[in-house]
Amino acid sequence: MSIKIAVLRETDADERRVAIVPSTLSGLTKLGASVAIQAGAGLGAHYADADYADATIANDPVAMVTDADVVLAVQPPPSDVVAAMRPGAALVSFVYANREPALVEQLRDRRISTFAMEKVPRISRAQAMDALSSQAALAGYYAPLLGAVHLPRILPMMTTAVGSLRAARVLVMGLGVAGLQALTTAHRLGAITEGYDVRPETREQAQSVGAKFVDTGVDARGEGGYARALTAEEQAKAHEVLTRHIQQADLIVTTASVPGRAAPRLIDHAQIAGMKPGSVIVDLAADGGCNCEGAVPGQTVRVGPVTILAPPNVPSLLAQHASELYAKNVFHLLGLILKDGTVSLDLDDAVIAGTLLTHAGEIRHVGAMGDAEASSRSPAVAEMQT
Repeated sequence: MSIKIAVLRETDADERRVAIVPSTLSGLTKLGASVAIQAGAGLGAHYADADYADATIANDPVAMVTDADVVLAVQPPPSDVVAAMRPGAALVSFVYANREPALVEQLRDRRISTFAMEKVPRISRAQAMDALSSQAALAGYYAPLLGAVHLPRILPMMTTAVGSLRAARVLVMGLGVAGLQALTTAHRLGAITEGYDVRPETREQAQSVGAKFVDTGVDARGEGGYARALTAEEQAKAHEVLTRHIQQADLIVTTASVPGRAAPRLIDHAQIAGMKPGSVIVDLAADGGCNCEGAVPGQTVRVGPVTILAPPNVPSLLAQHASELYAKNVFHLLGLILKDGTVSLDLDDAVIAGTLLTHAGEIRHVGAMGDAEASSRSPAVAEMQT
């Protein structure tokens, strides 16, 4: 018997992605799977049902999952769908356990093996499965474009018959995947680019994409790859340096995000008040509550002289490519758990163990329902890891 995979249509209003794209279907067949896709699942990413020629198109998500071995989604499924899944089945999606405690308990009680895509370990052999990074790269690419269309001036230097226009200054705060991609895009568009991160080792990464690194003179490196809390003196010093660069910028992109937790505050009202009239901030941390004081998730607002955009779920705005990358992440993960036509979990495998949120009636991640680690971080210096 072949493995039965059910692919759900997303129900969130701002979610346009789909968990599988047509180009990955043949690969799933080679893994010994038959695929059923909910009707219209790919429409938000511009994939028609007819594009999934090797799959069965089904209308009822509840009926789809009752005998499925694996259920695929982008966002976690609704409660009624989880309730219909058979015990022992696998779910692959983003989950963010501390935002969805009731859902996690339901998955545990239903004995579902839940692979939370935001928990894929960031190790070399898991890079092809790292959905956070693949989606963050697209968000970083898109952020300067969103900002540019709201600026009352252009990004590149331009020489005209009546004189020259100077290049805009773009500051990116947070040099993870999204931040470095934002710097790359802004640089390609002709802007003068600067990058800031609490981790000084990101200096060379910023410079490698043509940006100047903003050095506050404070080293916030801590243990385990996280930033340590700063002293009051260090905070004041960093704030002074950053304020100068913030208020010189025409466009700022903030990317500081800790998956499943509140986003750290990077820019305050006083700093915004001193920015140039017409300046723009694109806050990529809307899903976690925003990096900028006065930003409103899901809205474009005017705060003093500045326009602040805080778009939610930015990868979904690039739904076709976002779906393609996510589907490849999922496919590579399935390659680890589908063996010889069955679902086979090697719990000693670091990737499987790191990604598996619930299994066999247990919640496997300590602190999944409320991460105590978050309280040990200073909000101002949380790791900029998006």
